[in-house]
Amino acid sequence: MNGTLNKVMLIGHLGDDVKMHYFEAGNCIGRFQLATNEVYINKTTNEKITSTEWHNLVVRNKAAEICEKYLSKGDKIYVEGRIKSRQWQAEDGSMKHTTEIQVTEFTFLTTKKDTESNKQNQGSESTKNTNFDTPNKGLPINDLPF
Repeated sequence: MNGTLNKVMLIGHLGDDVKMHYFEAGNCIGRFQLATNEVYINKTTNEKITSTEWHNLVVRNKAAEICEKYLSKGDKIYVEGRIKSRQWQAEDGSMKHTTEIQVTEFTFLTTKKDTESNKQNQGSESTKNTNFDTPNKGLPINDLPF
């Protein structure tokens, strides 16, 4: 195989709201952290352990504006993208290094706005009939009409 692949797929929760950065040419980027959890049982202590990994995500332009508008801390999202490392010189002269996920696709799984509106709707809705069977009309259950 001659080709290479740089693809990441993550499902996690936002660690904070999307932080936007705007540029002179009208472009923008949004940055946020995504937490993914791994849960396992320690075999020696039989204790349930949750290990959290934090990922730095970057979205660009229109996608960044959509994420800023609809996402907030704690929301669950599915993202696809690629890993990108970069380095820069800090104000104190030291070299800084980071690894980011450049997001190319995303799907909102749960948002707080949706959850809050669902709770409000559930409280105000009356009970709905979810039985889609046709009414019996007083006929015996085993009686066939033909």
